Amino acid sequence: MSRPNVITLLAGGIVAAAVGIALVGNVFTPHLVTDQALLARLQPPAFLGGNPDFPLGTDRIGRDMVARLVAGLQMSLSVALAGTLIGAIFGTFVGFIAAHFRGLVEEVLMMVVDFQASLPFILIALTLLAFFGNSMVLFVILMGMFGWETYARLARGVVLSARSQPYARAVEALGAGPGRLYFRHILPNVASALIVQVTLTFPQIILLETSLSFLGLGIQPPNTSLGQILGDGRDYLSTAWWISVWPGVVIFLVTLSMSLLGDALRDRLDPMLKTRTT
Repeated sequence: MSRPNVITLLAGGIVAAAVGIALVGNVFTPHLVTDQALLARLQPPAFLGGNPDFPLGTDRIGRDMVARLVAGLQMSLSVALAGTLIGAIFGTFVGFIAAHFRGLVEEVLMMVVDFQASLPFILIALTLLAFFGNSMVLFVILMGMFGWETYARLARGVVLSARSQPYARAVEALGAGPGRLYFRHILPNVASALIVQVTLTFPQIILLETSLSFLGLGIQPPNTSLGQILGDGRDYLSTAWWISVWPGVVIFLVTLSMSLLGDALRDRLDPMLKTRTT
């Protein structure tokens, strides 16, 4: 087995650092995310001559950018994780159902999958948020709707392939029911493909969440996310660029690193790629 290259190791380090900061970053932030210092509003970062008490500067109402970034990272990662899990579980379930029943059930489910895939998801999100209003529960469910059709197609394909394998036929011949066949034998053998898809979908959901929050349709105050911080600073790009630049840098590094890890994981776990390289 080949060793991970430098880029993959660096990407893994960035992701690990982001997760660690999201988990325990509040302990080390110099200020609370809700603290306001109006006399220190729009302070530049300390390395540009700003107040050392605010290492990365302050926003328009004097809130510490370090505390804001930690809170925003926590929210963005939490929403993306919840949305990814919802989409993965629901899509995988639909794919398993389609592969098991075949026939009319499969055709109807795949028609729904094709319909979902044919629509720009951002339009669906904007429509639902405008019609039902914004709430944290609705927003997380909406993030879960993103990409579920990809899991459904993938799960259906790998399950159909797995059912044709000798081990699956042997298990069926021994009298195992569908539940035991799918969850005890087939799912562990197709889990690697689904895990790879999770790592590829996760950064996409982060970008979707930050895009909607940037437009003011995502995370709402008093909560904060990286996209919301980015949107707050768009009116101050010429005078206080750090308000938008820092969350933009964090979004870029996290999503790029997750994508690189997903590609590396796919190269290691995808049997088709292994076959081509041998």
